[in-house]
This record gives sequence, structure tokens and C-alpha cells, in this order.
Amino acid sequence: MKRLAIIIATTTVLTGAAMAADRWDGGDELPTNPLACDGSPGMVAAKDYDGGQPTGAPDKNGQEITLIDVPKLVGIGYFAATTEGMRQAAEELGNVKVSTDGPTEANIDDQITFIDNYITQGVDGVLFAANDPVAIAPVLKKALGKGIHVVGYDANSDPDAREWFVNQAEFNGIAKSLIDSMAEEIGEEGKFAIVTSTFTTPNQARWIAEMQDYQEACYPKMEWLETVEAQEDNILSFNQANTLINKYGDDLNGIFGMTSVATPASAEAVTQAGVCGKTAVVGLATPNAMKPYVASDCVKSVVLWNPVDLGYAAVYVTRAVVDGKLAPGGKEVEAGRLGKLQVVNGSEILLGAPFVYSKANIDDFDF
Repeated sequence: MKRLAIIIATTTVLTGAAMAADRWDGGDELPTNPLACDGSPGMVAAKDYDGGQPTGAPDKNGQEITLIDVPKLVGIGYFAATTEGMRQAAEELGNVKVSTDGPTEANIDDQITFIDNYITQGVDGVLFAANDPVAIAPVLKKALGKGIHVVGYDANSDPDAREWFVNQAEFNGIAKSLIDSMAEEIGEEGKFAIVTSTFTTPNQARWIAEMQDYQEACYPKMEWLETVEAQEDNILSFNQANTLINKYGDDLNGIFGMTSVATPASAEAVTQAGVCGKTAVVGLATPNAMKPYVASDCVKSVVLWNPVDLGYAAVYVTRAVVDGKLAPGGKEVEAGRLGKLQVVNGSEILLGAPFVYSKANIDDFDF
């Protein structure tokens, strides 16, 4: 069977670390829904719409709208790619103006300030990728209260703080792919650690929660050594990965990188430590960041949804909401070149299956 390292990406060193022996569900109370070990689809009950609604939003059906995109942070390849997708969608639609602005560090307080400022300036819609699902909720609800449409992507908020969330992939599916790939790389009794952003960053927290339950059910002899935080900082991510390599030595068979920063930094740490082939790197990242490590065979392949498509879909969803083509209870939405996207979990739009980047195709992508 082909050995596959999945690198899927998005986007601290605190003294604490979450250990495998402790149940860590990302600091929230959401239940997990691990997929079956044999890959058979799980049964998921239908869920009613649970998003929020704007108060007194003006009727702009078919009219030009102005959107502001406030991602977790600006200045990294992942969100540069989502911004490009938004630009493409706006150009195709012809009646949407969208711009991106946000903090240069993944700081929730700064993100809130940016959103609040644009509420004051006046926009028709806010797009966001949350640094913290709970902390961001009040300012998003403020936007809804001002008649501003709110759509999330990449990292969700509390559902009632936005109308819709464009989900790049479902948490349990990503968790299964990551754990299966690590097991294939290091064996079903291997030992691994995780480098993530923060314990409260919503998408990473949910992936890890699902990973824990899936691993315990399907690979009970694998050992989860430690989870460490590295924010969205390249140097900190490298240092954390290097610390794990030095701390555990030959006992560390693999590292998961849970962000588009942590994964290439972990691959670089493994490369510099001379342990390629001994310590697998499995996680989330963009193609450009991983090309050197794929080329050197330190990383086998990269799996990621296309962040350009994620930003593109977010704009199309917002346009459909404004035009009344997507309303609570809707089951699908037209999204330009992506075709029809399905509604899942009440108020989420599913982008679709991840894309696999390998030595054979990675050079065809530039983001």
C-alpha cells in the first residue's frame, strides 16, 4: 500500500500541553462524531438551520454590494489564496466589491477591532475566519444587528453569530484522513505529537478532538505523546517541533502540523535534525510551502482543500444570501465554477473533498 503523508493546512508556546491521557475536546462542549474504522459512511441526523439573521438588511437583490473580509491574519499564503478566490468570484459576478483587511498576527482582540471598525464605516457584508469562536461572536452579532450579512469560512464562530459558514471539509473526515495516514507512515503502534495554533482555534480544536476519538477507537496501540501550541508563528512552530524531536528522540515517530505554518515548519525541523524517513510529517499546508519537502521526499504528499475555491465559495454564498437564493432551510447553493454546494449541519456549506498534492502535480499549483 502506498505510504501517504497527508498535509492539510490552514491556519503558542504556552507552558501547558495536552496529553493523550487527558480527554481534550478543544475547550468546548461539542460532541465528536468519529467515522467508522472501515471507512463506511456514518449516519448523521438532519439538523435544523441554526444560524443567525440580520435585522433590517436592505433589499439589494441584484444590486452592487460591498464586502469586507477579515481573516485570522494577513500576510500568509493560505489567506492570500482565499483572498484571490474572493477576487475571482467578485470579478465573475460583476456586482460585488470585496476587500481583505485584518491583523498581521492571529490575535482575536485585533480581529474584533477590525470587524468593529468596518461595521462603523458601513459595509453590506462581513466575511471572516475566526481566531476564537466564542470571543468573536458579540461583534458578529453586532454586525447582524446593523443589517449586515455575515458569512464565515475556514474557522467558524458560534452558529447564531453568522448566517452561514463555508466549511472546507467536515471535521471527522479530516481527522480520519490524518490518523489513517500517520498510521500508514509510522505503523499502528507508533508514537506521535501535534503542533497546533492554539487550543481554542475552532477548526484545529475540532480536528484534534475528532482525531483523538478516532485514533482511540481504530488504532488503540498508537501513542499520543503531546500537543503543543505555536500560534501562527513560523519560528515558534519550528522551535516547538525541534523541541519535540529533542525531547522524545527515537520515540517520536511522527508529527502532525495542524496549520499552514506549523506543517512546513515541522518539516523543516525534521529536515534539519536529519530524521527524514524516521519522523513522519503529516498535517495541513499550502503547496508552495511544502514543495521543497515533497521534492526531497521528506514529505510524501500534501492534502488540502483549495483555499482559492474556499474564498470563491464564500463570496458566491454571500451573493446568494443577499439575492434571496439561499435562505434558512435551503439544501444547496449555486457557486459558479464549483457548481452546486450542499448544506450540511443546519447552516454550513460544504466545499467538498480535499485535494491531494503530490510530486506528480504539486508544481502545477502556485499558492
